[in-house]
Amino acid sequence: MMELRDLRLVYDDRAHPVLDGVDLTIESGELIVLAGPTGVGKSSLLGVVAGLVPAFTGGTLTGDVLLDGTSVIDLPSRERAHSVGFVGQNPPAWFVTDTVEEELAFGMEQLGLAPATMRLRVEETLDLLGIADLRHRDLRTLSGGQQQRVAIGSVLTTHPRLLVLDEPTSALDPTAAEDVLATLTRLVHDLDVSVLLAEHRLERVVPFADRLCVLGADADRPGSVRIGAPAEVLRDAPTAPPLVELGRLAGWDPLPLAVRDARRRVPALLERLPAAPVRPVPAATEPVVDVRRLVVSHGRTPVLREVDLSLRPGVVTALMGRNGAGKSTLLWTLQGRHAAASGTVRVAGADPAQLRAEQRRATTGLVPQSPADLLYLETVAEECAAADSAAHAAAGTCAGLLERLAPGIDPEQHPRDLSEGQRLALAVAIVLTARPPVLLLDEPTRGLDYPAKHALADVVRELAAEPGAQRAVLVATHDVEFVAQVADELVVLADGEVVSYGPVAETVAESPAFAPQVAKVLGHGWLTVAEVAAALHPATGQEAP
Repeated sequence: MMELRDLRLVYDDRAHPVLDGVDLTIESGELIVLAGPTGVGKSSLLGVVAGLVPAFTGGTLTGDVLLDGTSVIDLPSRERAHSVGFVGQNPPAWFVTDTVEEELAFGMEQLGLAPATMRLRVEETLDLLGIADLRHRDLRTLSGGQQQRVAIGSVLTTHPRLLVLDEPTSALDPTAAEDVLATLTRLVHDLDVSVLLAEHRLERVVPFADRLCVLGADADRPGSVRIGAPAEVLRDAPTAPPLVELGRLAGWDPLPLAVRDARRRVPALLERLPAAPVRPVPAATEPVVDVRRLVVSHGRTPVLREVDLSLRPGVVTALMGRNGAGKSTLLWTLQGRHAAASGTVRVAGADPAQLRAEQRRATTGLVPQSPADLLYLETVAEECAAADSAAHAAAGTCAGLLERLAPGIDPEQHPRDLSEGQRLALAVAIVLTARPPVLLLDEPTRGLDYPAKHALADVVRELAAEPGAQRAVLVATHDVEFVAQVADELVVLADGEVVSYGPVAETVAESPAFAPQVAKVLGHGWLTVAEVAAALHPATGQEAP
């Protein structure tokens, strides 16, 4: 259907080509997953396929892109829209209407479809994505995950032959992500639609993939690709999901891609393992954040209902729940932007809604879902220097954190030219530099590869455990694997209410939807591959591959 021939993309300010000799054939009815380190160029490759790069980004592109044997490399994106549908990483940036229903119909209006056809497709898409109850909602009032589903739906209604999706599940809760991937698989199998999607959370998408394409697998040619069957490519890939890491550690061949495959081989591994590790329970101390019977409303609609929450120093608490459950609202309430309709909120002994802006910043650091909101200077170096100065930190503190999270970023790059994951890493580094007493992170792993998430977990744990800091951390996320690495306690929200609250090992065992892959395979008590590696090699302290 579509063929990429010897693509090479060069930006004048980059030392190496972003794409270097990329050859890829996308067949009809095929689902291809594009993976690779943060900032390696996955979004650029998707943009080339959709006709957005280099038209809207600059750079020099050579090679060819063929659609049904005809070159389209010089065709603008609007001339490909009938065949290629594109969904970017930041859905609100692509919305052009006000309500969900209008957004789903907009693309079909531009293609001149009949009203009856548009109405039918809108209804089908609302049902497919489970968003029928949102049809009349203002797009600006939706949660990040709800916006993601609407963005996907707005492309699906045009019935493209090729869907190009940039991290389509990054803002979705585990159940919603499975629903979206099941829908995409149904389109591939039943309607012969092709799908090319980039994703960092490979544990979600690899079981659905026909082929895996890894960009940047060759250290000598960062812009080249390696393509093949997922199990074969992941055998020695630099970034791999926990299930594959567990398979490598256990010496399984072929490597398992689904939990069901791993469970069939687990008895022999369990014989080699001692009892599951017991995570220490944090000591009971006076909370830094104390929330009692909190109610927060948007207009007349209650978003949080009778929420009780305590955040204690030295403890990392994860906040999970389906899209629209109220996670971001709770974080912004703790930061002080939203005031309580009833109940009490105390952060370091004060109501944050009553504090001045500079007092809030001194008490609470929040990384929002849109990290670009925190970036306003001309270069990465200037952002890092400003963060060091504002926090009275040693020069290079922010840059050092950034290098741990996303190595190799050019300090002279403009923050707006970074990838979504690199911008997030920069925003996280800026907030962490201030070392606030209360640290709030809203979806901090979007756009980050596995090594970056490991590094972020280490930094967060270090900040929480810093002697004398009295620091509490709350992380709102859909990333169950990150929760397994970083969290001591887990709070689950549903429809604005706390439905589960306790130690992370106990809480994830109660809900298969929020259990990491290792827990699903090995059972209660096991959460990470690192724990399994430490149990198998206690003398050497060998880490997971």
